[in-house]
Amino acid sequence: MWCWQTTTPAYTLEITRSQLADSLEMVLDQLAEVVEIQPRDRRRLKRLMEDSKSFESLPIRTKLTDAEVARFTAQRYRFPGVEIKARLFRNYPYGELASHVLGYIGRINQAEKTAMEEWPEEDWANYRGTEVIGKLGIEQKYERELHGTTGVEEVETSAGGRPVRRLSSEPASPGNTVRLSIDIRLQALVEELYGDRRGALVAIDPRNGEVLAFVSKPTFDPNLFVDGIDQESWKELNESIDKPLLNRALRGTYPPGSTYKPFMAMAALNTGKRTPGQITMDYGYFMFGNHRFRSHGDEGLGAVDMARSIVKSSNVYYYALASEMGVDLIHSQLEPFSFGRKTGIDLEGEVTGDLPSTDWKRRKYKRADLQRWYSGETISLGIGQGYNNFTMLQLASAMATLVSGGQRFEPRVVREIENVVTREKRVVSAQALSPLALKPEHVEVIRRAMFGVTQEGTSTRVFLGASYQSGGKTGTAQAKSIGQNEKYNAARMSEYLRDHSLYTAFAPVDAPRIALAVIVENSGFGAEAAAPIARRVLDYALLGQYPSEEDVALVRKGQAASPVGAARAAGAVPLPAVRVVSAGAPEAAAASASSAVTAASASAPVAAAGAGASPASVPGLVRAPVAVPAVPIVPASGGSR
Repeated sequence: MWCWQTTTPAYTLEITRSQLADSLEMVLDQLAEVVEIQPRDRRRLKRLMEDSKSFESLPIRTKLTDAEVARFTAQRYRFPGVEIKARLFRNYPYGELASHVLGYIGRINQAEKTAMEEWPEEDWANYRGTEVIGKLGIEQKYERELHGTTGVEEVETSAGGRPVRRLSSEPASPGNTVRLSIDIRLQALVEELYGDRRGALVAIDPRNGEVLAFVSKPTFDPNLFVDGIDQESWKELNESIDKPLLNRALRGTYPPGSTYKPFMAMAALNTGKRTPGQITMDYGYFMFGNHRFRSHGDEGLGAVDMARSIVKSSNVYYYALASEMGVDLIHSQLEPFSFGRKTGIDLEGEVTGDLPSTDWKRRKYKRADLQRWYSGETISLGIGQGYNNFTMLQLASAMATLVSGGQRFEPRVVREIENVVTREKRVVSAQALSPLALKPEHVEVIRRAMFGVTQEGTSTRVFLGASYQSGGKTGTAQAKSIGQNEKYNAARMSEYLRDHSLYTAFAPVDAPRIALAVIVENSGFGAEAAAPIARRVLDYALLGQYPSEEDVALVRKGQAASPVGAARAAGAVPLPAVRVVSAGAPEAAAASASSAVTAASASAPVAAAGAGASPASVPGLVRAPVAVPAVPIVPASGGSR
């Protein structure tokens, strides 16, 4: 069993401003002679002070070494208001791996404190002894499951607010273990195949809605945020042109390009606008009024039926179809597939994307002249361009629905939640939605046509030698519009203006167990960059094969078609190196967290008595919260599915 994250104990040097004998700056200067305090530590402390009160204990240095602890302890008498505490820190041992789906934890900010005031009293009280909360991803969505219950001590205090004796206590209880459906080896493979390129991939099991891989590249190291990110790291992440903090799988929207064509074909069958054998003549262009809508290469395909329109990716076929259907009929047929709406995945922050309609445009724009829908705008919708913009999550979910015959789910990344005390397990099933009324014979037409794409179509070279039957569809989406009389030339364009490479896939053809959508930004045709990644994912999922090192290198450069070299057994390939956090820690605390890898029976370390209590001016009782560690998020086991 692997853990996406663990909780580790460490020593922290903390300051309570109200108890300092000298000015804060003077104390920090004196402390710097005993333990290392860098400028970024001072900047972080300053930020923390803005959201805290003077009597709250704030960390100035975290994860002290044993030597630093010893030096400070010897001179503790010099520093009233400064003390060493044993605290628990979240550790993400695989670093950047799956960082967008995991999220991270960070100090509770003022906006979150304000929002928490609206919580029920029992929920808000559970955070009185807590300084951190889940931010983004699983850490945010399943915060209540992971947080646990804060312990409480009832303490008699003196008039000066000092504890006199403990009257009663309620022990803290650890949070639950959250197990994911995401396969950690598959996730690591996809992220490796991307290399330094940008993009996203989502793979879903069409039978139950479980997410098998959820990739957004580039990634970031969530460990940077655990005890406050330094200014340099934040600037680097926030100002990078590659936008590593953007969850592209969940929030990145793109034109789907020709991966949209199978859905348009299904809409045509559903509405009777086309039969499978009905012919459209593809002369390499489609005229609408005086405007010439171009096909790829401006070369005609001749007589094209529905299957051939998908296999050879005829633009003209879908220009004509879109023109006949109209924008509102397209919208009503495609929206149930999850286009233009949230899929309902168990992650916060999902966007709806854009599935245009006449009503959508009226709501989208404020100017009257922009609110009107023009017939010419409908044409490019047929090939996944125009106003169409969707996430890879939406595209993968739509593909899963299509190839499963209309079965729909709200995707889930969490498979199971286990109570670490009682060992009771609760299965988190994907929410089944009412199925779409797709005729089996229509589904079969689309499946077979997409199978043809891998046999005689645009991804034939990529799927040479595959021992299973899969369906797919290449897509190339414009990042920059090309004029009617211009020719696309990637070599003459800035990298960030080049076309995006997309691919959708499913396998096996007759009984799909995996459906996916993948985009590699600014990387050209779908068969060049995206399809090779999809092939390796299917080889892993269906055969348990991991590509050779030579093949991985070629895929990362966008120079691969079908796999080269001897494939490796997936289970024999080591995971990325585990990040080890080394810091001094109390033996008792270390022992209590020793089972964090499996979250089996980790008992909750108890913070100092009175932590979180407000100073009292008269003798009385203080209910002091005692912090509790969160427990691991566990991925699915590796190997073939």
